Amino acid sequence: MEIISETGLSGCKPAAIPIEQNTKLTTADYDKGISQEEDFTLEDPSSYQRLVGKLIYLTMTRPDISYAVQTLSQFMHSPKQSHLNAAFKVVKYLKKCPGLGILLSRKCNMEMTAYCDADYATCPMSRRSVTGYCIKLGDSLLSWKTKKQPTVSLSSAEAEYRAMAKTTCQIVWIWGLLKDLGIQVQGATKLFCDNDAALKLAANPIVHERTKHIEVDCHFTRDKILEGVIEARGIGTTEQLADIFTKSLCQRQHANLLNKLGVLDIYKPPA
Repeated sequence: MEIISETGLSGCKPAAIPIEQNTKLTTADYDKGISQEEDFTLEDPSSYQRLVGKLIYLTMTRPDISYAVQTLSQFMHSPKQSHLNAAFKVVKYLKKCPGLGILLSRKCNMEMTAYCDADYATCPMSRRSVTGYCIKLGDSLLSWKTKKQPTVSLSSAEAEYRAMAKTTCQIVWIWGLLKDLGIQVQGATKLFCDNDAALKLAANPIVHERTKHIEVDCHFTRDKILEGVIEARGIGTTEQLADIFTKSLCQRQHANLLNKLGVLDIYKPPA
């Protein structure tokens, strides 16, 4: 509520989603469809930097804005008016649902599940893909992340597989943390991915020209499958919870995935 008040948007119309679908923010002189006079570089970037900094802090409890904030944080050095407008869009979304938060349920079957996804070549400037994943213990959301991949992937299968490798690293770390706390995870962690090619690579990492450059990730993920730490499974795109961390979604799908993630509104009476 302080963020909404400080930006002067207390009386604005709330937004249904944190970022518009198919939004492509760039560092070019001006974005397509916007005149150069309208999309100018901000003379004082400090207000934008402060706002995005606060939104980054807020993502610790609000996974629903992770993708939008990850996109906005790429322009901290030289923000433009279009970037500021997109940041205000996130604030308007917060105004619509200020009570959203993660429910940590006391009922837990101690089974860990993970979802990973990648949006191939989504960055219009570098053509790098975006990795997104989330990890749940029972019905409670433990960990999530959205981040642009450090290298350019040559195929969607490679981008998805790199997302699987990053998720596997996080799963291994959480397993170790829970073990130190005296908590035993039941069975292998089910890792859901909606890309058949990436799943086949995990099941049979054949080294050929298309996969030589991802051999290390391939063997790491495969080793964890053989050790029984993870169990790779396919899932439909509409049921992929990590979709919310890799792209902007329509209002209906956004709300649907938030409910499945266990992100609930404390001000909304139970059904």
